[in-house]
Amino acid sequence: MTLVATTAARARSLAAIALLEATLPINLALVGAAVLRRGSRPAVPGGERRTVLVSGGKMTKALVLARLFHAAGHRVVLVETARYRLTGHRFSNAVDAFHVVPDLTSPDYADALLRIVKEEGVDVWVPVSSPASSLPEAQAAELLDGHCEVVHLDTDALRRVDDKHAFAEMAAAVGLPVPATHRITDPRQVLDFDFAAHPGPWVLKSIPYDPVRRLDLTPLPRPTPAETAAFVRDLPISPEQPWILQELLAGTEWCTHGTARDGRLLVWACCRSSAWQLTYEQVEHPVIRDWVERFVAAYGLTGQVSFDFMEASDGTVRAIECNPRTHSAITLLAGRPEVAAAYLDDDADPVEPPLGGRPTYWLHHELWQALRHPSTAPGRLRTIARGTEAVLDGHDPLPFLALHHLHLPSLLLANLRAGRPWLKVDVNIGKLVEPAGD
Repeated sequence: MTLVATTAARARSLAAIALLEATLPINLALVGAAVLRRGSRPAVPGGERRTVLVSGGKMTKALVLARLFHAAGHRVVLVETARYRLTGHRFSNAVDAFHVVPDLTSPDYADALLRIVKEEGVDVWVPVSSPASSLPEAQAAELLDGHCEVVHLDTDALRRVDDKHAFAEMAAAVGLPVPATHRITDPRQVLDFDFAAHPGPWVLKSIPYDPVRRLDLTPLPRPTPAETAAFVRDLPISPEQPWILQELLAGTEWCTHGTARDGRLLVWACCRSSAWQLTYEQVEHPVIRDWVERFVAAYGLTGQVSFDFMEASDGTVRAIECNPRTHSAITLLAGRPEVAAAYLDDDADPVEPPLGGRPTYWLHHELWQALRHPSTAPGRLRTIARGTEAVLDGHDPLPFLALHHLHLPSLLLANLRAGRPWLKVDVNIGKLVEPAGD
């Protein structure tokens, strides 16, 4: 980076820290109001108390699950890597123990988890995975076999569903509709593709997770062959980093969360979707639910699976991809301790958010977007008025304060010191979205 670029990156980080800290009086007032109006917690039926390990501690969905397990009477152990050791969630009163573990790329990661499982007497591990961690966690689960149960897809199943091309083949094999999808390992395959016979439009997507390019839905072919060639040759396509050329569908996009045990869907959420979405509201969509139930049953899955769908104007629904991890739509189930049983017990009743329930949102994301895009402000304010803040809880106020005044500032401070640029502060995932980031 040039000196100018480094200076600009540092100035941006400093401005973001100042803006976050300037909200402290507002956040203190919000927390105080939430504490004053909190009601009593519903009584939870007694049962076997288990120790549940939750990884991915920086993410809101990990906090929500920790609170749900705690509310159901279980003991919760939260873990996160050193970079995110100041996550505000470690201060939650739902967390009984917090541990820092090596980075997911470290050969010591699985051994560290095993040590924690033994020290804490863990009965069940529920990974709350990032795109980069879902495979290492599946591999670590193999070491933990016999020491605790793991609610996560096994390594083979995870590799297959996380590969966008293999997933499309799996769905088609059991008669479930997906868009036309081709595996691409060389830019020449795109340039040689017969767009005249198959006009599409088409889109290129990286099979390995790319936090920046994942939102690039540039339709192909471009207006001229030269423009198509220029676009494709700028992409890091190789046998080691394969992509897919997929039919670009138009219509309404939907996202889902599912938790399955032995092929039975026990936790379910379905919402409208959009890029950088940070608002979730439950909808009823029987066709999508049937698709997911059939897929989960066909492959006997145990773990957390989140699917993205596109619905055409004629009502045709096709699955775009599967993300084998917890979806942030799980926030819609906050305050429903029966979710714990659906994660832990084979004979539990299925759980889903109520239709017409309050949507979830992240307050400072909504306010910031309203300032950046004033035309969206009325809708965002309506969401705030009728919805529920995903982190703020009058029974558990510290995570909300620590997120905005310790966790996120600590990440920005590290980038400021290094002069490292970032694209977005993600209050939901609890990280900075960066080029080549995690």
